[in-house]
Amino acid sequence: MFKVSKRLNSLPPYLFLEIDKAKRIARAAGRDIIDLGIGDPDWPTPKYIIEALYQAAHDPATHRYALDQGMPALRRSIQGWYQRRFAVELNPDSEILPLIGSKEGIAHFPLAFINEGDYSLVPDPCYPPYKGGTIFAGGRPYLLPLLESNGFLPDLAKIPLHIRKKARLIYLNYPNNPTGATAEKDFYREVIAFAKKNKIIVISDLAYSELSYEGYQPASLLEVEGAKDVAIEFHSLSKTYNMTGWRIGWACGNHNLVSALGKVKSNIDSGIFSAIQLAGIAALEGPDEDISKMRSLYQQRRDTLIAGLRSLGWQVTPPRATFYVWIKIPKKTDSVRFSSLLLEKADIIVTPGVGFGKYGEGYIRIALTVGEERIKEAVRRLEKVIEAKTYGTK
Repeated sequence: MFKVSKRLNSLPPYLFLEIDKAKRIARAAGRDIIDLGIGDPDWPTPKYIIEALYQAAHDPATHRYALDQGMPALRRSIQGWYQRRFAVELNPDSEILPLIGSKEGIAHFPLAFINEGDYSLVPDPCYPPYKGGTIFAGGRPYLLPLLESNGFLPDLAKIPLHIRKKARLIYLNYPNNPTGATAEKDFYREVIAFAKKNKIIVISDLAYSELSYEGYQPASLLEVEGAKDVAIEFHSLSKTYNMTGWRIGWACGNHNLVSALGKVKSNIDSGIFSAIQLAGIAALEGPDEDISKMRSLYQQRRDTLIAGLRSLGWQVTPPRATFYVWIKIPKKTDSVRFSSLLLEKADIIVTPGVGFGKYGEGYIRIALTVGEERIKEAVRRLEKVIEAKTYGTK
């Protein structure tokens, strides 16, 4: 009876909703599902953060509308954390904006700069809000293929001149979801030079910077000279502190870009619940032991999965960061069919690569968000599927 907008119809299906639906149906049928799909940490939020929320929630002052710009104390905590972690100096009054999770900020940002028909340069495969936010703002995503042959980095030289002239934004995400790829400062320098030459805004999604292994420390784009002239960076407490459901993150960088996003948000929401902001301060200023334990946990899970897959004859490269493993699947099937097969035959949920974009076809993403014994069980189930010759192997 009611027709939805053309923008809504133009959005690709949000894959994680489909996966969640399939998972609920399978579990309702009593099946023992191993969920390696969505990237939601299975560890609880550290107790000291929960205690900070508990104490703050009892203060009536936190029950009122929050400030749109976030508490000054939270912005100062973010400033201190960025300085300690990346040696990047930020002005807490003009270069930092707390968000209701980095996802909403990333999705809302194009509303500040995209006009009808403008382009966003969007990596493919990618986190879906890069495309969705562009489409909601009336823009057009121009896909930048992330290919294994190029280390899953976009090739800026292949972007046509007529696209560069109409492009307003370029999205980066390293450490990368879904591929697990990383980027170094030389690549960021190339991006900054490209952005300045073509008058394009750089959006850096750094949500996975603290999930890294074997001493590797991912860089911030803002560490590169000149980055604050053209760039805004998004970060989150979700993965670093196991706070996915709390919805707290921030944007930082160029003060004009931060201010424009703040103006969009002031017309859409009323800020983050103040008690959660105070819990965020506790997280950012708290001990590092929980983060170190988290890295060790995910590294052990990563190594267990890689060893298991290699024992089955699969060639898999261990990621240096994120808690995802990006796996090339047998050539005789596609990623949706293969993922459906694993659910049907092995009660395993994985994410088909095509759900992140057409250049994700031929891969699946596995999230390391179940215990080591469940990962071993998943490998055993996968081995039975292979032995049954349900599909061809490489």
